[in-house]
Amino acid sequence: MRFYLGIDTSNYTTSLCLMSDTGELAADVRQVLSVAQGERGLRQSEAVFQHIRNLPVLTKQLQPFLTNGNEIVAVGVSAKPRPQPDSYMPVFLPGYGLALSLANLGNIPYYELTHQENHIWSGIKTAGGPVVNRFLAIHLSGGTTELCSVFRDEQFRFSIKVLGGTTDLHAGQFVDRIGVALGLPFPAGKHLEKLALQTTSQVTVPSFHREGEVSFSGPMTALLRHIDTASPSEIARGCFTAISRSLVKWIRWAGEQTECRDLLIVGGVASNSIIREHLLEKMPEWNIFFAEPSFSTDNAYGAAFYAGLAHGSFHLD
Repeated sequence: MRFYLGIDTSNYTTSLCLMSDTGELAADVRQVLSVAQGERGLRQSEAVFQHIRNLPVLTKQLQPFLTNGNEIVAVGVSAKPRPQPDSYMPVFLPGYGLALSLANLGNIPYYELTHQENHIWSGIKTAGGPVVNRFLAIHLSGGTTELCSVFRDEQFRFSIKVLGGTTDLHAGQFVDRIGVALGLPFPAGKHLEKLALQTTSQVTVPSFHREGEVSFSGPMTALLRHIDTASPSEIARGCFTAISRSLVKWIRWAGEQTECRDLLIVGGVASNSIIREHLLEKMPEWNIFFAEPSFSTDNAYGAAFYAGLAHGSFHLD
């Protein structure tokens, strides 16, 4: 069997993925980076060290798939954060180095994309769209909160124009800081969601949007004032509802800027079920596509799929 290998080394996760040349997922192995209890992230140098340590462990987990004549025919890797000339982050160097080394040693094609494009391809593949070559995308994570206009070219790369962003905290930072304040591990997303789903009531705080810019520092400060007076589950649900309400305002503003109504939402925060349900309920006139929850968080699925597209094995319906 022939496989496409995807590699992504982000601020949060070391990820490898094998996809068969028929487009089926064969293996998805990841290791979340370790963060000390009470901390809200890692220095780049520490994250790079953990990626270097994790990659041999994860490649060994893929070894059973590469026996009996099975082979990797191309490699796709996230080499930098965004498809922009000045985009750079050291955490992507371990994955880039592994991908290029495998390509050189195996004399196989190497296809480079960005972390943001990897998220978009993961979303398109698992959500079944958008299949049009122009659409809107919202990227919600610990390092990115962007509303973008996206154009796909004939080489399956994306031209991404940022229409709006955050004036302060990223959505993932908002989630993580509330989670850490409640004593949850970092990254806090899945733990905070589990807590939020324990109640239907919440602490309601204002949400903010103005001319394409959202802000989460005000809602975070307002929620933290209730730490000693409200239950953790009500604070957790209030966090996700505040994000949801900001997104509704953001999307409605985007609808005034363009006639496009195809929207892909990606990134770790986009895996949250409360946010998804809120948007689908409030925005029925939009064609909203969400990546599968397990492929909303950092992964290498999109890089593997892109390698197959660029190599000519896969086609978009």
